[in-house]
Amino acid sequence: MAEDNPQSKIVPLRRRGKPRPICGQPAQPDFRPFCSKHCANKDLLNWLRGDYRVETDEAPAEEGEERDL
Repeated sequence: MAEDNPQSKIVPLRRRGKPRPICGQPAQPDFRPFCSKHCANKDLLNWLRGDYRVETDEAPAEEGEERDL
């Protein structure tokens, strides 16, 4: 009996548009892993917009429906 390989279930994250670093500048200690507050905020905006997401086979939850976590 063959076991499922957990590595085979890993799906890379997809971004809208062309994947690239925020700005390509070296990280600064105060804003690590970013170079500035601007780039940190830009990355947060990408997360909030859903640019970084993990696709699943689950159907979206209906309004008012709770999911087990």
